[in-house]
Amino acid sequence: MGRRKRVDWENLTDSELLDVRLCDLRLRIEGTWLEEAMQSLCGELERRGLEIRPHAWLSTEFFVPHGIPGIGIPFYLAHPRLMNLERKEMKEVEGGSRAELMMILRHESGHVLDNAFHLGRDPKVRELFGRWSQRYPEAYTPTPSSKRYVHHLRLYYAQSHPHEDFAETFAVILGSKGNRWRKDYADWPALEKLEYVDALIERLRGKSPRLRNKRRHDAIDNLRMTIGEYYKQKHERYDDSFPSTYDPDLKRLFSDDPKHRHRELASHFLRRNRSEIRGMLSDWTRDVEYTREQVLKDLIGRSRELKLRAAGPEQRLKREFAILLAVKTMDFHYHQRKSFAL
Repeated sequence: MGRRKRVDWENLTDSELLDVRLCDLRLRIEGTWLEEAMQSLCGELERRGLEIRPHAWLSTEFFVPHGIPGIGIPFYLAHPRLMNLERKEMKEVEGGSRAELMMILRHESGHVLDNAFHLGRDPKVRELFGRWSQRYPEAYTPTPSSKRYVHHLRLYYAQSHPHEDFAETFAVILGSKGNRWRKDYADWPALEKLEYVDALIERLRGKSPRLRNKRRHDAIDNLRMTIGEYYKQKHERYDDSFPSTYDPDLKRLFSDDPKHRHRELASHFLRRNRSEIRGMLSDWTRDVEYTREQVLKDLIGRSRELKLRAAGPEQRLKREFAILLAVKTMDFHYHQRKSFAL
């Protein structure tokens, strides 16, 4: 097979870029901000005395395959042009800031540690976290007020599966300055998990990992799907996730009257003013803030599905939406149960 022709994709329009195959992007981690982030991660692991040094490759999402002590990273993070396209298509860029990227990498390194030392076989790990063999649900229903789990990634991700609970607990310890986690989680039942993982890290200091292979699962160099096909699959996974329970409130605030069809879409209006609306709700604790972000995402997504329009004075709409967001967030946080898709 001959060498693939180089595609000058950086200067293509968005519609043209969607026709480019992932394998033809010819992206690399080396020389990008991702390389520096991985170096920082390895530095954190080294300071804890851990011998694992995860390798990384570009794929379609963040993940650690079973039996591989390495991390797949979404390809779009390797180039600003692709990050802009991701934001246009998905309205957000997962891992798009240095802080968020490091949080995700610390989480994934917890899975790497597990792979490298087969920690799921540890009886105490199974006692505290549960069995890795437990089937992953298609969706999970968190209890935002629960103190049995750490808060690290969004959407109370530690509650999704025992395996994720372990990775989140490890990530909190790895990312804490000193033993700050002891203060943050004092009097929480989750503290027992944190103390055990901290002791586990000490036991593993200087020990050679059992796994050292450098395999790369689903690397984009081998993926022949186009960027457009990638987004088609991604939209199909996420577009049906917005609940209809918000419909009456959204329709009271925004309009579905055909006479307003030339007005700005409510979903565009909300994304454009997202920062200002957040600013109106300034005094949130960290756990409620996570809840607010999910409710905000649901409200924007459902507004888009309903094709609602922002008809009315802009300041009034922002103010009344902020009130709606606050009410729905607190209702979710203290009363309702809701499932998050995995």
